[in-house]
Amino acid sequence: MRRAHGNYEYKPLSQNMNEMEDENNRMADQLKDKIGALKSLSIDIGNEVKYQDKLLRDVDDDMDKTGGFLGNTMNRVLRLSKGSHNYYIVYLFLFSVFIFFLIFIILKFR
Repeated sequence: MRRAHGNYEYKPLSQNMNEMEDENNRMADQLKDKIGALKSLSIDIGNEVKYQDKLLRDVDDDMDKTGGFLGNTMNRVLRLSKGSHNYYIVYLFLFSVFIFFLIFIILKFR
């Protein structure tokens, strides 16, 4: 029996069972569609996670290589500074003055 606007309406049990079975089948089909959508979405998320993981590993490898390169360069600079020739700062200063003078001339006669 179903309630319709406050009045009870009698329906035969077999017809009521068929309606309930049809409704259950319809709801099961809807649930199946939703599960399929969730499955495809979870597969897409898994693929994206794998791709992002690969990118992060590549970035990590690049950072390790850069860190090693920077460490080697710093060691060379320290060895150079500890050397017996301390005129490299003077040479660097003279080079900088020359470059600034060259840029000044180029901009003045432009």
